[in-house]
Amino acid sequence: MTETTTGRRERKKARTRQALADAALRLFTERGFDNVGVREVAEAADVSLSTLFKHFPSKEALVFDLDADLESALVAAVRDRAPGRSALRALRDHMLRTRTAVRVDDPTFALVESTPALRDYARRMWSRHEKALAAALAEAAGLAPEDPAVTALARFALEVPGIARASDDPARALREVFDLLERGWAGTPLAREEDRPGRDG
Repeated sequence: MTETTTGRRERKKARTRQALADAALRLFTERGFDNVGVREVAEAADVSLSTLFKHFPSKEALVFDLDADLESALVAAVRDRAPGRSALRALRDHMLRTRTAVRVDDPTFALVESTPALRDYARRMWSRHEKALAAALAEAAGLAPEDPAVTALARFALEVPGIARASDDPARALREVFDLLERGWAGTPLAREEDRPGRDG
């Protein structure tokens, strides 16, 4: 098989995948996620149902076309950070750019926020990046990937955008929570009195 043939097939696959994602978003937005079946999406994109499932394993996946890209970007934010930049600061800055700038009038955002099944799916998909992010953080810190501290940090970091979006000022909230991840809770009102810096015992 020539490189030209391979490239042509990949471009065709990409076009089919995009056509399915576009048709799904249009139908889901017009009629509601629960009122549209996957067969209707396939018909709207002029492909067979089996072709749809070759590209998307579930109905929910039709709305989340860039999941692999999201994970790659998270890992790259840590691994490709500027010299002298901490992994946490690099991750914080990446999330500030990508997770707090979602426009509430974006059709995909509005669809997900108004559909419980999609909100749950989005959370599960986002949480799946924990292992890859933990590995990148472990590499940056010179720790073993299975170190509990690394796993905990990756898990907490992935929760931050969701916490921040519930705030009136998501960017500020994201910075504040990342500050807590970096410095810890000691010295805040949440720490026990005897655990605060400067206390004996």
